Parts: sequence; C-alpha cells; structure tokens
Amino acid sequence: MEFSEVVRRRRMVRHYSDQPLAPEVIERVLSNALRAPSAGFSQGWAFLALTEPEDRARFWPFIPTRVEQTPTMQDAPLVVIPLAHKLAYLERYAEPDKGWEDRAESRWPAPYWHIDTGMAALLMLLTAVDEGLGACFFGIMPENLDSVRAEFGVPSDYHPIGAITVGYRAPDLPDQPARIAERRRGAAEVIHRGQWGTH
Repeated sequence: MEFSEVVRRRRMVRHYSDQPLAPEVIERVLSNALRAPSAGFSQGWAFLALTEPEDRARFWPFIPTRVEQTPTMQDAPLVVIPLAHKLAYLERYAEPDKGWEDRAESRWPAPYWHIDTGMAALLMLLTAVDEGLGACFFGIMPENLDSVRAEFGVPSDYHPIGAITVGYRAPDLPDQPARIAERRRGAAEVIHRGQWGTH
C-alpha cells in the first residue's frame, strides 16, 4: 500500500472480529515500533504484547469504560501496552557525548520518553493499516496504572502511555460518524506559515 494511502486510511477502529493474526503479522507490528526515532537513540521504551486470550482477559478489567462502550474491542487478538522508560533518557544524556551529568529532568523541554514511545505507537498503528488491519490507541486511567503494572509484573520505572488493540475489522464495522469529518481541522486552520496567524 502506498504510504499516502496508509495515512489516509488510518483511523481508530473499536470493533473487531475474533479472527486470529498470523504470528509474522504480529511480529511486523511489534518490530516496526523499534524504527521510531528516539532522542539520543535512548530507545527508552518497552512493549508488553498480549497475544494469549487469557492474558488479554486479565487486561480488560482495568479498562471498564472502554469495555462498556465498545465491548467488541475485546475481540482484538493483539493488545500492546507501550511503556515509556524515563531513566533510559536521563542516563543516556549523562554519558560523555551528551554531558548532562546531573540527570536533571528539568533540562528536558518536553518528556521525550513519552513523545518517542508515542511515535513508536504510531508506527504500530500505521503498520496495522498497511497489513489490512484495524487498530486503536486508547488511554489507561491513572488510577489503574499501578494495578496494570502489578498484574503484569511491569517494573515501576516503566510508565504505560496507553494501549493499542490490533485485529481484523468487524464485518459490520459502523461507518465513521459524520461529526468526525465535520470536526476535522483543515490545514489552513492549523498550519501557520512564517508567522503565527499567517496561513
């Protein structure tokens, strides 16, 4: 599929069939995340892949609102929890070629550990489209983060930034609501050329 078509087709899919994914497809979705950029090549991320039905069943109780609103999300055969590892960045930038020996988080203009992990998540979403699949990124509420870590043995210094479902779209996937197209902001509204307010 042409890249422009992948981008055009990307949308959050919340309704899946229970058709399994081939192992090589799962590996492409996961391994493409490793191609994301990362500050200082810190690669401060990890990905918890839930492919077994019993593991996915352990996950969904921590997302009660999503389960209630769109129960067919649970049919997705792959759930990935991208995890940001801030310490990897603080340690990397204390190395001699970077020289921030104090490891101060205040030096960072933005939390790149979250940004880079988010870019890795986007590569998984785009890979899913390229494979003819649907995918959705969604949040895990703050009050459930520690419980998710405990349930799956995730170290406390790894922060789940959300979760991704991947699978075949349900055959009766509802059309995208018209309000989505109506709300999409156009380039003239959000791109400023040379000066804020100049479109």
